[in-house]
Amino acid sequence: MIFVMAGTQDGRELMKVLLAEGYEVTASVVSSYGRQLLEENRGSSLVINDEPLDGEALENYFRSHRIKACVDASHPYAINASRNAMTACRGAGVPYLRYERDLTQLDYDKAVIVHSYEEAAEEAAKLGKVIFLTTGSRNLSKFTVSPHLQDCRLIARVLPTAEVIGLCEEMGLAPDQIVALQGPFSAALNRELFLRYGAEVIVTKNSGTLGGTDTKLQAAAELGLPLIVIDRPPLAYDCLCSTFEELRKKLQNLLKEDA
Repeated sequence: MIFVMAGTQDGRELMKVLLAEGYEVTASVVSSYGRQLLEENRGSSLVINDEPLDGEALENYFRSHRIKACVDASHPYAINASRNAMTACRGAGVPYLRYERDLTQLDYDKAVIVHSYEEAAEEAAKLGKVIFLTTGSRNLSKFTVSPHLQDCRLIARVLPTAEVIGLCEEMGLAPDQIVALQGPFSAALNRELFLRYGAEVIVTKNSGTLGGTDTKLQAAAELGLPLIVIDRPPLAYDCLCSTFEELRKKLQNLLKEDA
């Protein structure tokens, strides 16, 4: 059984690749929405886990379910999840493989690179009063409580689920500050949304082409808007793969050695 941290599009696609190769797969997600996205692939070779697992629980899961390898395709910014996975793999003696999507090249003179959500809030406040946030809902509170943004208008683009919209409302965002849409977003759609909401500053993460960073960059550049980019946190992965094929071959070799 291969354990896949599948809370991203990368993870879901990797899961399909492994299932097609004939592997039995446990796909792990952390939300009901993530589970819904996996359900269409359910079959005799796929198990879905949506229970949150910290490092200790993950190690116990690996042991009790006889996991042969862990494929970490979690979000590039979910470093705690990756740290926990590596620690659990070492403890359980399970091979760890990380898939990391490519970064978007930020060749734009109005792109500002920062290294935290707090720094993003501070820099955004210097550049405009209407801040369009495309960083998801998990760290939204770091913007809503930031002392630097109290005189700014925040627009948050988030997933259109009741849970996420409820979270936005709890943080004090009004309906006209919530853009509840499911991506991917083209450059043209990004441009129209930025115009529609009067955006003066765009805040994003460098999640690569698959994460839509390139289309946000293009739209911001077309409108001449500053783009605040929260850089990926550095992490030394035990095994890093940059393509599906590279990961597939490494997994195959690891399992041969373990046979």
